Amino acid sequence: MAKPAILAVDDDPQVLSAVARDLRARYGEEFRIVRASSGSEALEAVTQLQGRGDVVAAFVVDQRMPAMTGTQFLAAAREIFPDAKKILLTAYADTDAAIDAINTVALDHYLMKPWDPPEENLYPVIDDLLSDWRANVPPPYDGIRVVGARWSPISHDVRDFLARNQIPYRFVDVERDDEAARMVDAATDGAGTVPIVFFPDGSNLIQPSHVELAGKVGLQTEAHNPFYDLIIVGAGPAGLGAGVYGASEGLRTAVIEREATGGQAGTSSRIENYLGFPSGISGKDLARRATTQARKFGAEILTAVDVTGVRVDDTLRVVELSDGTELGCHALVVATGMTINKLNVPGHERLVGAGVYYGAAPSEAVEYKGGHVFVVGAANSAGQAAMMLSKFAGQVTMLVRGESLEDKMSQYLVDQINARDNIDVRFRTQVAEVKGESRLEQIVLRDLDTGEMDEIDSSGMFIFIGARPHSDFLEGVVARDARGFVLTGPDAKAAEKPPIPWPLDRDPYLMETSVPGIFAAGDVRAGVVRRVASAVGQGAVCVSMIHGYLETV
Repeated sequence: MAKPAILAVDDDPQVLSAVARDLRARYGEEFRIVRASSGSEALEAVTQLQGRGDVVAAFVVDQRMPAMTGTQFLAAAREIFPDAKKILLTAYADTDAAIDAINTVALDHYLMKPWDPPEENLYPVIDDLLSDWRANVPPPYDGIRVVGARWSPISHDVRDFLARNQIPYRFVDVERDDEAARMVDAATDGAGTVPIVFFPDGSNLIQPSHVELAGKVGLQTEAHNPFYDLIIVGAGPAGLGAGVYGASEGLRTAVIEREATGGQAGTSSRIENYLGFPSGISGKDLARRATTQARKFGAEILTAVDVTGVRVDDTLRVVELSDGTELGCHALVVATGMTINKLNVPGHERLVGAGVYYGAAPSEAVEYKGGHVFVVGAANSAGQAAMMLSKFAGQVTMLVRGESLEDKMSQYLVDQINARDNIDVRFRTQVAEVKGESRLEQIVLRDLDTGEMDEIDSSGMFIFIGARPHSDFLEGVVARDARGFVLTGPDAKAAEKPPIPWPLDRDPYLMETSVPGIFAAGDVRAGVVRRVASAVGQGAVCVSMIHGYLETV
């Protein structure tokens, strides 16, 4: 297959030559650099590339061109190559045009001319965007295949684990593909057990556990050492923030995650209010970048590993794992976040993964193209899911117990939902029952004001109804409030009858729990602002306090 293309477009011959030269110098070995001197010529080149089955990775386009502006070209070109990254070359006077392009064509970046030296002003931007493109647009497929049933909860669990850990795979429905059925029969001696994960080396795993799957696809599941300066439990924004700063500041650091890096934020389809990303960023891309950054500094990230308990032995903090092993550390950060509340209605439990989902990953959303799906919840995560689902589903209905979205949702999301024609919101409504044999078929809704019931056909329901702190493994170790949130700082000191009395003359640090050397960050901590930026900041601040603690150990 031909190299992916980077298309440079500018009507000034000297500028076009300079752009192509700089792109070729840096990316010529991996990408084909294509030039065009006008928007119409560039569209012709795009059409030819599409006709040959080639792929465009990025467009680098001048804004001020006769007959067709850069924004107009990008609007047309993204219809053909929607995954290509879009970079606009602008003059200082074109800032308004760049902002307009962000809103109208989802521009990824704009660069002021001139960009010399490219090592400082061009390559870092292109490197970052191409990294995102590689992560989201896989090469011609010859990798992992998941053979299962579309409405099988176990198949969903395997697919969700791979997707959240950003492991590329192809799903094949055994009920629709005769060749897949033959593969299953051969692998199971006719038993027909699914799902089966087939790997490029010819091996397979039948109904694998997360640990088996993680080990096979190359994720780290076992620690390299028995002892660390810092262990972080949870790899959401707070845990990854602590991991980046801890490892970068020389601490031997291990991050333990039971599912996938990114936490709940990693399942967000679009985060638009995170500092530094004017076009927004998906939760999985933010998690991928942070994970790469932590590993770059030497942090070990253990995936599909569950922490079942914590033990305090003098100045040693011991983390107990589900496989029976233990890891020791000087300092421990608890960043386990929240566990999503379960929907307690008749018929729900057996349909989870078969039309009923907690969270909303794109891998599920594409299954509902043209259909009618429901989103249960009214906070930002529910709003982001509704917007993402509306790109695929014919109709999205949000079910909200309260009287407005503004109570719990950011205004920018409320405005987007109100402007989307295929999203409607039913206030003062709750789910009373879900129905279906092997998959979701109907949802029974209750009007909270009148008590009236309404049964509606649907094959997809995505649940975002709040969460509780994931802190049960700390029972008998640190002080928590009545809801299970971990107390820190002055609150930890004021706790009545903490499991372990505070032994030091000094007060706990602001983010330190009732046990010296055990810290908490992010949503699991009592009384915090639950935002991605806040969680990242808490993770970073924890590390500065840990240095102070380690000086006294």
